[in-house]
Amino acid sequence: MGGAASILHIDLDAFYASVEILRNPSLAGRPMAVGGGVVLSATYEARRHGVRSGMGIGEAKRLCPPLIVVGGVFNEYVECSARVMEIFRRFTPAVEPISIDEAFLDVGGSTRLFGPPAAIGAAIREMIRSETGLPASVGIAGTKFLAKVASRVAKPDGMIEVAPGTEIRFLHALDVGVIWGVGPVIGARLADYGIHTVGQLAEVPVAALDGWLGSGAGRHLHALAWNRDPRPVVPDRRAGSVGAQSTFGRDVGDPAEHCRVLLRLAERVGRRLRTKGRAGRTVTARVRFADFDTITRQMSLPGPTASTSALFRAGCRLTEQAVAEAGRGRGLRLLGLSVSHLERAPALQMELPLEGGDLDEPILRPGSALGLAHRSLDEAVDRARDAFGREAVGRAALLGLRPQSGPTRDHLPSPEDL
Repeated sequence: MGGAASILHIDLDAFYASVEILRNPSLAGRPMAVGGGVVLSATYEARRHGVRSGMGIGEAKRLCPPLIVVGGVFNEYVECSARVMEIFRRFTPAVEPISIDEAFLDVGGSTRLFGPPAAIGAAIREMIRSETGLPASVGIAGTKFLAKVASRVAKPDGMIEVAPGTEIRFLHALDVGVIWGVGPVIGARLADYGIHTVGQLAEVPVAALDGWLGSGAGRHLHALAWNRDPRPVVPDRRAGSVGAQSTFGRDVGDPAEHCRVLLRLAERVGRRLRTKGRAGRTVTARVRFADFDTITRQMSLPGPTASTSALFRAGCRLTEQAVAEAGRGRGLRLLGLSVSHLERAPALQMELPLEGGDLDEPILRPGSALGLAHRSLDEAVDRARDAFGREAVGRAALLGLRPQSGPTRDHLPSPEDL
């Protein structure tokens, strides 16, 4: 399904590791990982030994004894990412960043200026290489799902275009693991039923898949197996986002520890929002399981907020939802929290007592009495830390929690956009 193959998915290969090689060319061709307690990125030489993102450094070194580990400089990654995103926008305004190292582009309106999508993809790859030195893989298709699959198949440093009329033939020949949501656990379960390729999955009735994998999961996988993905590329340049994530060096299945980590992330994100004079309406939680399946869930609040407590409660609710839907008792390797649809922090409109909307937790409503109280608390804590340092005041629940491993990410609009 899908229209003309005008959607590009562009992914910077082993991004953090590639930037480190630019900074230190002697690392080229060697097994290397970027990280502290856990692997954030690894070269393909390391991946051949089984080293993967999210893996503990100790485990990675056992798999690959000659592994070189570098700490990384996140500011440099942000700068490189910004340069690449600027290259994308030379070709189309329809750019949807997915993370620091990948984005979807819709070039359907750009072909008269720059040629067919494959020519645009090749030109972008060449510009990225010449202007930043970074390798990039490109997938071109009529849907976002298939474009991402194609870029994955094209790795490393390649490009694949799935022409209209060839989508199903291309997709059905691939391993079932290319489908979003099919990680090692679900892949092993499908293998027990003799399902190894996307084509085999596509022939299984939805009801049977729901029975094997849980209600809803089967319908989702069956739709993707037939390339049913109606989502458009949605540029979000004005909204911006602020986020942080924490990667565990081991499998963590304790919900109490998940909550403590989410509280720390909420503190960091809320503080950065307030420092920048921003507030956001949409909260997104990112959950990566021990088998590297990754799920994101989001919710919209009735008003923009920068409240640590509101972000924490929203993050907990979303994480609990993700674990309940797909966790099945699995431990977690990563938690992320971000806020988007930002605007300048407004004066809060107080709620009338009869208001409340669909959210039954007053703390999630910025204008409620509890929301206002927590805003005052955040402002008092910020003033104390500004005057006496970050450690001057803190939450008892975070005492003894290990320092965060994982970057804080800001993707903010320029001042003229607000």
